[in-house]
Amino acid sequence: MTGIDRPAVQLPLQRPNVLDIAPQYRALRSEAPLTRVLTPAGQPAWLVTAYQEAREIFADSARFGCYAPPDPELASSASDAVAQSKPMGGNDFERDIAKLNEDNERHIVKLRKLVLPWFAPKRLKFLSDRIQELTDGCFDEMAAAHDRNPNRAMNFHDLVGFRLPGLVICDLLGVPDEDRDHVIGLSRRMGSTVDPAGGMTAIAELRKYAAHLLAIKRHARGEDIASYLLAAQEADPNTVSDSDLRYYVMGLVSPGHETMVARMDFGVLYLLSEPGRRDWLMADVDARLDKTIEEILRMTSPHHTGRPRFALEDLEIGGVTVGRGDLLIISEGAANRDPSVFDDPDVFNPDRTPNGHIAFGHGARNCIGQNLARTELRIVFRSLFQRFPDIRLAVDVNELEILDNRVDGGVADVSVTW
Repeated sequence: MTGIDRPAVQLPLQRPNVLDIAPQYRALRSEAPLTRVLTPAGQPAWLVTAYQEAREIFADSARFGCYAPPDPELASSASDAVAQSKPMGGNDFERDIAKLNEDNERHIVKLRKLVLPWFAPKRLKFLSDRIQELTDGCFDEMAAAHDRNPNRAMNFHDLVGFRLPGLVICDLLGVPDEDRDHVIGLSRRMGSTVDPAGGMTAIAELRKYAAHLLAIKRHARGEDIASYLLAAQEADPNTVSDSDLRYYVMGLVSPGHETMVARMDFGVLYLLSEPGRRDWLMADVDARLDKTIEEILRMTSPHHTGRPRFALEDLEIGGVTVGRGDLLIISEGAANRDPSVFDDPDVFNPDRTPNGHIAFGHGARNCIGQNLARTELRIVFRSLFQRFPDIRLAVDVNELEILDNRVDGGVADVSVTW
């Protein structure tokens, strides 16, 4: 029985521990690249587990939409989280989102092109000093907390992993220091899969805050993306509308924050869970750091599901017929462990070359912040092991659980000591 013919598999699939993915992904991939599943919300979808098909779907924005199903009323939801459920037009915010989704391609292409210079390597080299300052500040707080309680383990997730990516995004947007905890808190609430009403409230609050921030920046420009976008609008009012600006600011907060949280946390778990990995890295950090980060990105699978896409027409992919409006869930975790592409795919090999993972998607619509993500990870791991050379895990990875109450999953406990 193939993944096409079998009864729908219920997501999520259970994994043996947080650093491994469910063995069932391997079994499903061996039968077919796409499998019928039920989402955590109990609705039908296709699960994509094979690398080639995942890469193809990521790259084909003409046939696979990120946010807007052709028939919103009939579309499946990937989860109960606001970010993965369909807008119903019940209030002003939802109607605005619905309109934004209708024009999704136009908005994304235009805004990506507009802000791309902010995420280019040359620009990020300039931003590195500021990211280093923010990183050092988080490590100062972790060291101070340890000094106050030297016999108590420190939770890297709370002190660095969750906080630092939020601070970086706030800095890029030009959020005032006194507002940063508020914005980071909104991001946390938006990603909930168990409190959709609270998530909707948080998004509405962020929408209001984005308008407030842009109003401030109209009168006091700075070296930040919000100011840059306002300058572009001022130079050519037809370039970007007020709603474009507001939703782009909103769109940077949660995706730019929570996806990075998991990558930092899992990087610590991978590098400290096996003796010798950290020492191997730091013995020649300049030569080994970039490859180590790419392997962290490939191996990290922080959630139980994947990235949603909608078929915009009837089509065939991987020998499977997919209907217009069908939801596809791309398990990048499974695709990045496809043995047809990666040797010993379940082995963490920081010396792996080449490493063509799709942790940031693929093609013209790949993650615009991938250079920023790599910059943050380089700074964090180099600085972490230089600052705390004797750091070690104070928790057994086999006792940790993936968070199933958040869109991007992750873990809540990365306890360390030194």
